[in-house]
Amino acid sequence: MVIASAAAALVQRAWEVLEAIPDPEIPVVSIRELGILREINERNGQLEVVITPTYSGCPAIAQIEDDVRAALEADGLPAVVVARLAPAWSTDWITDAAKAKLKGFGIAPPHTLQPVSVVNFARGAARGSAAVQCPHCGSQDTTETSHFSSTACKALYKCLACLDPFDYFKPY
Repeated sequence: MVIASAAAALVQRAWEVLEAIPDPEIPVVSIRELGILREINERNGQLEVVITPTYSGCPAIAQIEDDVRAALEADGLPAVVVARLAPAWSTDWITDAAKAKLKGFGIAPPHTLQPVSVVNFARGAARGSAAVQCPHCGSQDTTETSHFSSTACKALYKCLACLDPFDYFKPY
């Protein structure tokens, strides 16, 4: 039992260290809050950290791997970092706290699909698509200006009420 508790303590310490690692593209949220940090396993004193990128071509995954490795090594916890693509990352893995942080940072968080308002439907929104709320003023009178923003996991929107542009974290 001493061995099992030592392994559990090692894994717990690793979770604590990695909790603080920010996402390189959206530094207001951590990789754990985004659901990128999936598992930490211990095998014979060696840590294995499993991460899943937000999409398979995510250019930040190498940086995330380096950040995880460096943070653990700085704390005396060397580890192997494994990028796992299956199951595919989902916006369902984003914590509610991270969604609130995204909104506060000016990025509309992903949400479940809701009916499109009459105003947005008249502007060309597709049936079954969701009305995206402006993170600045709260209006749902918004329009997508580009399906891709600064990263492939976000779209660029414009609020037609306050006229501010903003990113929307697309649901997957």
